[in-house]
Amino acid sequence: MKTSKAIKNLTSASLFAALILIATYFHTPMPNANGGYIHIGDAIIYLCASMLPLGYSILAAAVGGALCDIISGYALYAPATLIIKALLCIGFTSKEAKLLNKKNCFASALGIIITIGGYYIAEAVIYQSFVAPIASITGNLVQSIGSLVVYIVVAIALDKSDVKKKLEL
Repeated sequence: MKTSKAIKNLTSASLFAALILIATYFHTPMPNANGGYIHIGDAIIYLCASMLPLGYSILAAAVGGALCDIISGYALYAPATLIIKALLCIGFTSKEAKLLNKKNCFASALGIIITIGGYYIAEAVIYQSFVAPIASITGNLVQSIGSLVVYIVVAIALDKSDVKKKLEL
């Protein structure tokens, strides 16, 4: 029985990684000095982290985000994205009956700080400057807040349909 649960979780993580890649790939460019973009991939990461055990959600988030960087011409960011997207999953719980609960709301809000801080540090290393990454803060803030809103709206809808119970993840 444990093996089938592990296979179900791994399969779900793979599907989430693909969804994260797609939700990140279809993005809106930000007119800033570093050429970043806004996407809703983080909302899918939050949903994934709310549904799957931590190890599986970390795998899906890291792989989906980093693969998107690689295929969309931002391979330089892939190592940082691997770490940042994995960190986004840390505060979430999949053990509650509902996707939207106090812990997951707090974790998704914390995701704003992780995203802005993580990419600020990554760009400081990439550009060898603590000034250059300042241009990306606004885009990362907009993206993070947008993903938070999308996560809350989708989680409310999925909770109303009792999706966690039906999927038995």
